[in-house]
Amino acid sequence: MTVIIATRPEDTEPQSLRAVRKLDYPREILEVVVARGRQPSVQRNHASRIATGDLIYFLDDDSVPSPESLRLAVREFEDPSVAMVGGPNLCPADAPPLEQAFALVMGAPLAFWSSSARYRSVGRVRASSEKELILCNMVVRRRGFLELGGFDEALYPNEENALMDTLQKRGAKLVYHPQVVVYRRPRRTLGAFISMLRNYGRGRAEQFRLHPTPGSIPNFAPPLLLVYLLLVPWLSKWLLAPLALYGAAVLFQTALLARAGAGVVLRLPPLLVMCHIFYGAGFWQGLFTRLAPQAGSPAREVTLERVVLQPP
Repeated sequence: MTVIIATRPEDTEPQSLRAVRKLDYPREILEVVVARGRQPSVQRNHASRIATGDLIYFLDDDSVPSPESLRLAVREFEDPSVAMVGGPNLCPADAPPLEQAFALVMGAPLAFWSSSARYRSVGRVRASSEKELILCNMVVRRRGFLELGGFDEALYPNEENALMDTLQKRGAKLVYHPQVVVYRRPRRTLGAFISMLRNYGRGRAEQFRLHPTPGSIPNFAPPLLLVYLLLVPWLSKWLLAPLALYGAAVLFQTALLARAGAGVVLRLPPLLVMCHIFYGAGFWQGLFTRLAPQAGSPAREVTLERVVLQPP
């Protein structure tokens, strides 16, 4: 088993590395590789080529897996058809109210539809798809990963989605496990949250351009909604009915999340709308971006470090 942590060059002790030391997993068979650089998909690909484990556990530098997460994930690989196992990325309970609001919105079906399972524990262990699994908390068979050439570095931040689509086309099974969790704080500021939404939209559009699948069709809803909202001032009254329905849906979703407390709930309606607007804007951008990675750019420079875990 190899754990790969992608982080920045200046991060000497990633938060996830401290959490890995607490995993309920035999240390003598646990290899840890920290990949430092400026482009996570490039870093992960480099680290995967020197990995020795049959399985690779990908973590972001701020992912804090629960102690049992890896052990639960590995059990699912007893089925030889399973190529990947993942679970949700949850907001820590002590996060500030704004970050809790971000997490609730990302876990709201109205905002992220089936991908909301990435941000909350939903249902049982089940066969899944790229809509529910997320790269900051993902275990994959190394051999199959390398046979496909690793992540498509031109598709960051949607490189894992394209990989999962390809795996499923080849008959491999992806598993969502609601108890295989990591804790990770959402974006710290509204500006960072908006930037994330735009990047997600851009990445999805770029993925669709290179790897079109029927599963990407629902992602056209936010960009089309954005066009509709821009046209509202010029629409006749009877064409405003969808706007009223949309407003009702936002309020209904907010009501379902009302248990979070007033300080969080009052932020939810505008954040839900922002999800659609800025994801949609990013999607339109992604339809026209340049996709080829720049060879020789600083983003491709990677430093790899093998970390020896001391006995507990």
